[in-house]
Amino acid sequence: MKGATEPARRTPTSASAARSLHRLRLRVTAWYVGTFAVVLVALGAMLFAQLAHQVSADFDESLRDATQEIANAADRREQERASTKGGAIDAVAELRIPDHKLYLFDLEGHPLTPPLADSILREVAKSAGSNGSFAKRWEAGLDQTRQAYARRFTTKSGERYVAAAVVNPDLLDDRFAALIALAGGLGALGLVLVATGGWFLARQSVVPVEQAMEQMRRFMADAAHELRTPVAVIRSRVDVTLEQTRDAPAYERTLGELREEIERLATLVNDLFTLAHADANERAFAPVRVQLDEIVLAAVSTAGWIAARHNITLHVEEAEEVVIDGDPVLLRQLVIILLDNAIKFSAGGNAVSIALRGDALAATLVVNDHGVGIARGDVERVFDRFYRAESVRGTTSGAGLGLAIARSIADLHRARIVIEPGRERGTCVTVKFPTPDSARLASLLQHS
Repeated sequence: MKGATEPARRTPTSASAARSLHRLRLRVTAWYVGTFAVVLVALGAMLFAQLAHQVSADFDESLRDATQEIANAADRREQERASTKGGAIDAVAELRIPDHKLYLFDLEGHPLTPPLADSILREVAKSAGSNGSFAKRWEAGLDQTRQAYARRFTTKSGERYVAAAVVNPDLLDDRFAALIALAGGLGALGLVLVATGGWFLARQSVVPVEQAMEQMRRFMADAAHELRTPVAVIRSRVDVTLEQTRDAPAYERTLGELREEIERLATLVNDLFTLAHADANERAFAPVRVQLDEIVLAAVSTAGWIAARHNITLHVEEAEEVVIDGDPVLLRQLVIILLDNAIKFSAGGNAVSIALRGDALAATLVVNDHGVGIARGDVERVFDRFYRAESVRGTTSGAGLGLAIARSIADLHRARIVIEPGRERGTCVTVKFPTPDSARLASLLQHS
């Protein structure tokens, strides 16, 4: 079973199409890399700004903490050595904070410990002595930077001093630059990985496009072949008829032959039009609650006239009352296609059996014929457009679009259509439609 025409020979994709797809893959990869780069730069800029702000805040806080440590140490040492002076000076001299240089000044900015201090630092201490606190950053020469913070404090004994802490921000900047370089290197590595993965994903994402282009090319070639045949026949018969004058019966025979070819051409065009609408999701689909058994019996009655011309008997084995949700016009077309194929590929004197069974979950339509059958190797391709099985090639007419249309109708109704070789010979077609109860059950399971 299966009406179709000879499949078009598969040819390699043209060089221009291959170049277009290659450019498409490059563009998709560039979009992947560009998008990732923009996101990476944006996140990096925000992270850098936040990190720089946090580092600066932590830096300033560390200087404040250092001066507080000086004040605490001075208090502790003066309590330990209450009977002697200079406890605060000794405390600061012994105190160590990594990367920080600590000073103790009087309120006039004279260094107490260490005994020597930069003139700018003395001015900072003097300002802190007057104002309570003072901070400053300056260049110390030889491309070195210094940052200081000074604060005035009073010990429990009543002595007043200025604590100052000085750091070299260049050390922290160097660490920060190393961190940025590491982040930049990781970002570059990420871009390389994204480019590699993007190329792979682009190749994978273009595969459906390639398949669609190849399918379109084959479809156009097959359609052109099928349309060319009846047009060539019509042209040749018209040319032969016009070569010499003929009597009326001869013209009538020619017109009759031309009408058959025109009908075949019209059928092919209508089928192509139907599939085009199905591919574009433009086919009119108006599902209602229908009695599937009534539609099947009406289709059998219509197909009976076709079967009678081929000396084929249509036998309805059973037709249980089954209700489904579907489009009655499309359902009738589906049954007619299946019956027409079964009749077309059955030898005269045989019978085609039809059975419709139903239960709570599915309505099952089975069409069995005893014709030439179909090889198992052809089962996977019988729904391809214009495909023609070897077992039926040259034995019947048709464009090979019937089962493609049947499957598209079944898909609209969420039905599953299966074709299998018969047990002895012939073909068995089974279509399972979901019932309203099964649809409600599936909806409940989906939302549970």
